[in-house]
Amino acid sequence: MKVLIADAIDTAAIERIKQAGLEVTVATGLSPEALLETIPNFEVLVVRSNPKVTKKVIDAAERLKLIVRAGVGLDNIDVDAAYARNIVVSNTPGATAISVAEHVMGLMLALLRHIPAAHAKTDQGVWDKKSFMGGELFEKTLGVVGLGKIGREVAKRAKAFGMKIMGSDPIVDPETAAELHIRLVPFEEILAKSDVMTLHVPFLPETKNMLHQGNIGLMKKGAYLIFCARGGIADETAVANAVKSGHLAGAAFDVFETEPLPEASPLRNVPGIILTPHLGASTHEGQRRAGLELADIVLRFSNQK
Repeated sequence: MKVLIADAIDTAAIERIKQAGLEVTVATGLSPEALLETIPNFEVLVVRSNPKVTKKVIDAAERLKLIVRAGVGLDNIDVDAAYARNIVVSNTPGATAISVAEHVMGLMLALLRHIPAAHAKTDQGVWDKKSFMGGELFEKTLGVVGLGKIGREVAKRAKAFGMKIMGSDPIVDPETAAELHIRLVPFEEILAKSDVMTLHVPFLPETKNMLHQGNIGLMKKGAYLIFCARGGIADETAVANAVKSGHLAGAAFDVFETEPLPEASPLRNVPGIILTPHLGASTHEGQRRAGLELADIVLRFSNQK
């Protein structure tokens, strides 16, 4: 069985697949045209955020039986086109949950303590304590929208900071939420009562711009927003305007509707907005777990054939 690894994954995962006797080709950074030329020879395709596995790619993949994404979500894969060809699609949703949750907490602390702006000024030689009076996480109300693996890991860490946690998720029952010390409430209550809100939902037609000018206006004045799930869940212009107007105290984005972030993005150069380049899952530990879980998926599949 021939495996094409088209994005960077942990080297231990590659070695595990090779040691099982599979033929592995590592070809990262392929252009869409190069991927179309390469894919017909392979039964297994491994990706992360890149490349985009479009219907055109799937139609060209004459021998393809399995697509595996190292990470959460399947946004860059045309799952319907794959299923129509009886191609199995899989991912590693829990492997990087801790990495993303820790990034959320880091952004939360950076927002409330003004860490990026304070660093920039100090680095310029300006000793300015008065401008950066911050706030504690202790006893703040955190609203977690989406209580999957990442949302739950965020809640655990926020609890350790003494935060009060509300959650919204149509699948999670109140008993499960209570075990996690989360008070389950409607989305509208999350909007109205959160001091900090973090979203951990997939990007779907029904979640596109689920945060928009109308419901951002319902949020508590001085609240903070954190986005480490998928770009497109928030109207970026509406969030930027809410921070500029002072209605929101700040926002942090690790994911964007268009990546890399365009030069003309409304989020750029807004005091109170922190931007990171989709780093949530980018830890050595998280990528190792994702890679090894991915390798296990590939090997189980090959053993069934």
